[in-house]
Parts: sequence; structure tokens; C-alpha cells
Amino acid sequence: MNKAKLNKIEKQIDKSILAFRVFDEPRPKYVAKVTVIDRFFEKTVLKLFPRKYFKPNLITVFRFISIPFVLFFLLDKDYMIGFILFAISAFSDAVDGAMARTRNQITDWGIVFDPLADKLLIGSVGFIVISELISLPLAIVIVFIELMLIISAYFRFKGEIVPAKLVGKIKMILQSFGVGFLLIFLAVGHPALIIVATYTLYLAIVFAILSLVVYRSI
Repeated sequence: MNKAKLNKIEKQIDKSILAFRVFDEPRPKYVAKVTVIDRFFEKTVLKLFPRKYFKPNLITVFRFISIPFVLFFLLDKDYMIGFILFAISAFSDAVDGAMARTRNQITDWGIVFDPLADKLLIGSVGFIVISELISLPLAIVIVFIELMLIISAYFRFKGEIVPAKLVGKIKMILQSFGVGFLLIFLAVGHPALIIVATYTLYLAIVFAILSLVVYRSI
């Protein structure tokens, strides 16, 4: 077997075991483009997370674990607790991203599973509250576009690690706020929140479509 074929096999094996890599295996620094918001978090929120005890991927795991609890309280009609847990879980996305970039702790595992955790959180919670308070078609459209992003990324990039783009991050923020407004409405009952949430989610769809274009999925 020649060297080229051997290298190809090694790369395929390397991709196939991505989910089982050690959390702290570093990614080259060129991936880590630190933003102004990251620097703000570094000077404030991240001081509550000592480098010795907290790693970005552990926070991502926390987000995975939190999803069933958020869904449980929402389905149990305990909307205030559900909203608080959702807010903490969604906020953890900003925390682990800022931590990874400012502390040079970006890993292949985090690049893949951090957005997956986001999509599971927003998709599951969003489908419940959007279909109940706004419309089922809107909920289906949002989930459908997210599925398109996941499936197209899998077939287009063939397992390559692709860092999130700015439009994708904005989409996630808009979706989080839109769903958050709906959860606040369920807790306090102010009708204006549904209007704000509706326009926020429609804007999120615009950025979701832009994400499809940026990733050349359509």
C-alpha cells in the first residue's frame, strides 16, 4: 500500500472517531478569532469560571444534560422554571464559546458538538412553544431549515471541521431571544411579547436562509 493511500485511510479513521477524542485536544489557533464580546466576557463572566476547573466542552456537556430538564418543566406547565433553565442553558453557549476562544481551548469536539447542542435546545424548546403560541407551520419551517443545515453540512463537508460563521451565530442569538420571549409570555402573560417574539423569529429565519447560502447548502 502506497503512502498516499495510507494517509487517506488514517484521515478517514481520524474523522470517524471524532466523537471519542479527548476533550482537551487543541485545535490550531487560526480558528480562534476573538471578538469584542469575547473580551467583555473574559473581563466579567469568565472570572467566575477558573481555568483549572472549567473547560468549554464541559459547559457544552452541561447544555446537553439541561435539555431534558427544560422540556420536562415546559411540558409540566411550570413555565417560570422552564424559562430560567432555558435562559441558563442558552447563555452557556456564549460562555463556552468565549472561553474557548480567549483561552485557546478550541477543540474539534467542541466545534462539532457545541452547535449540535444549540440546535437540540432551540429546536426542541422552540417547536413546543412556537407551535403552541404562534403557529405550527412556523415551528416546522424553523426546524426544517436547521435539519437542512445539518444534513447538507454532513454531505458537503464529508466530516471536515467547519467553524461557525457570523450569520449562523446571529441566527442562534435571534432564535434564543425569540423562544425566550415566548417563554417569558407563558410566565407573565404580556401579549406584546408574542408580537416581539414573532418578528424576532421571522428575522431568525432570514439569517437561517443566509446560513444556507454561506455554507453553500442551496
